Amino acid sequence: MSDFLAAVLALPGSWQLWAALFATAIAGLMRGYAGFGTAIILAPVYSALWEPRAGVPVLLLLELVVSIQLLPRAFKDADRRVILPIGGAACLATPIGTFVLLAADPDLLRRFIGGFVLVFGALLMSGWRYHGTRPLPLNVAVGTSAGLLKGATGMSGPPVILYLLSGPEEARQHRANLILFFGLIAIVSVLGPALGGLFTWAVLAKVVWILPIQMLCVRIGAGLFHVVPIRLYKPFAMAVLLASGSFALLV
Repeated sequence: MSDFLAAVLALPGSWQLWAALFATAIAGLMRGYAGFGTAIILAPVYSALWEPRAGVPVLLLLELVVSIQLLPRAFKDADRRVILPIGGAACLATPIGTFVLLAADPDLLRRFIGGFVLVFGALLMSGWRYHGTRPLPLNVAVGTSAGLLKGATGMSGPPVILYLLSGPEEARQHRANLILFFGLIAIVSVLGPALGGLFTWAVLAKVVWILPIQMLCVRIGAGLFHVVPIRLYKPFAMAVLLASGSFALLV
């Protein structure tokens, strides 16, 4: 316990913590407002600040708490016929991705995370979406790819977001679908790092500092969903994604 307290008290003297808090505030607003954004923004930032084996576990713990916070209200609005198969496949694939996190070169993985976020941001800006049907085999395939990404990088969102946001559902159901998916996978995603010994005192100390900011900003963002027009969200989100991906590649 003394090691934990020492880690907590040492953090305010590092610029990395203040950079992480700033990024977390922006990501929390996006997550509360749109139902996604936390991992896509924070995975490259945390990986650049603390390297992936420290940054990704912090992100996974934050995602778990945020998902529990948002899940109850979203469950009744989500399309469970589509989301439960996607989430189930993602949960099964996540432990496989965790092996990549444990075995990969940290610098190479950090650059992959940054590059992947930039590609995802470019796809969103291009307007490309999947506009076909959603049969069960395709739901499982999308969920599997999302689970592999979640375990390796902390990000499960990109394939699911591109797949789901093309549908005819209204914004409320889109948001509920994403929240339900992220809630399902968040529970499973912490098991692999826990068994792999990645939840160290240093990781838990970072969570102690960051979690209150995350929870506050998620709540504010959820309130903004009923006030701020959705058309204003996209330009802001695209700028943040490009900035976070570039940060991981260049730092």
